[in-house]
Amino acid sequence: MRLPILTAMTTATLVAATAGCVNISAPDKPIQINLNINVTQEVVYRLDNEAKTLIQQNPGIF
Repeated sequence: MRLPILTAMTTATLVAATAGCVNISAPDKPIQINLNINVTQEVVYRLDNEAKTLIQQNPGIF
């Protein structure tokens, strides 16, 4: 009979002792996330010889 009472008293004491330890609050300053992203794109193209000569013969085609 003494064990449940002692356990309840110990639990109540621990809960009361740790009640002030947990503090949740919003930050004063906004959260800032810095993303340094470098995007590099490389385009490689190859022309068929026939298409290449056609473009050279008609420079105003494009």
